[in-house]
Amino acid sequence: MSQLDRRAPLIGVYPGTFDPITLGHMDIIHRATKIVDHLIVAVARNAGKGPMFAAAERVELVRDELGQINTNGAVVEVRDFDDLLMHFCQRVGARVIVRGLRAVSDFEYEFQMTGMNARLDPSIETVFLMAAERQQFVSSRFVKEIGRLGGDISSFVSPRVAARLATSFRARPTSDNPSE
Repeated sequence: MSQLDRRAPLIGVYPGTFDPITLGHMDIIHRATKIVDHLIVAVARNAGKGPMFAAAERVELVRDELGQINTNGAVVEVRDFDDLLMHFCQRVGARVIVRGLRAVSDFEYEFQMTGMNARLDPSIETVFLMAAERQQFVSSRFVKEIGRLGGDISSFVSPRVAARLATSFRARPTSDNPSE
């Protein structure tokens, strides 16, 4: 048995709010499973972002979506977290953080975040995956806005996610006051 055969499984964390999970997120998850042995999709409970779905609903949506992709033999699990990402990574034994980049504007923020994370724990590396061309403009924020205003979101999210969004939009009447 070679040295590589005896190494510990490489655990990666793909953190995000996933409110909702998009086809772009799914693309990054699929591609990350080609890099790590075990991927934890870490759903942030970040209430400060004002998520549409509760953390438990977002975890459920992500789990439902994972059943639809090829994980390339990697173990993939979903967990929520509400502490510092680096503390979460340390707790689960992750050695890699996976981040998706859509545009140059993402890079500036991610560059700063990576620098801070490296200062907190230099043993955990950050890996950036560029969004697939067809997903570069997709964001959860845009998907929610388009869907809320009655637009077609079928090319951005799965049918299951689109249905959950439609149900949520019906339950929350729109307001003329953007601060509500």
